[in-house]
Amino acid sequence: MKRAIILVVNGTEHSVEVQPSDLLVDVLRDRLRLTGTKKGCGTGECGACTVLLDGKPVNSCLLLAIRCEGRQITTIEGLGTPDSLHVLQKAFIDNGAVQCGFCAPGMLLSAKALLDENPAPSEMDIRQALAGNICRCTGYVKIVKAVSSAARTMSGAEGGGR
Repeated sequence: MKRAIILVVNGTEHSVEVQPSDLLVDVLRDRLRLTGTKKGCGTGECGACTVLLDGKPVNSCLLLAIRCEGRQITTIEGLGTPDSLHVLQKAFIDNGAVQCGFCAPGMLLSAKALLDENPAPSEMDIRQALAGNICRCTGYVKIVKAVSSAARTMSGAEGGGR
């Protein structure tokens, strides 16, 4: 009982055939080959599968792909490129916030959603925005510092910009 749907991922329309029970994480990884979205717990607890749906962070392991038809999906591949990193990606590197990298895509997309909504977040705002993302490698200090640094850069306080 497959159905063809259009998914708009990172600004590009993709026609894919899905079963009604297909999860977005599986469609992104297995059909569209966007493997930056990680498949972690499968229960919405770890945040490794976080993508932005119409600009809001969601756990793609809990979301049916069919429910995303025609909506804007942003994966980590849509945040920046190796030649042109997003300010957040650069801040994570510069602040040593990336270790194994498994949680980084979800952390970065959750941070982007925060900064899009609140360009000058407090430390508590950052911690709350990242609360759905688990990192086993760090104590979150460098991650929070990186998001704060990116916020300052994006607001122009450090000579950057969006």
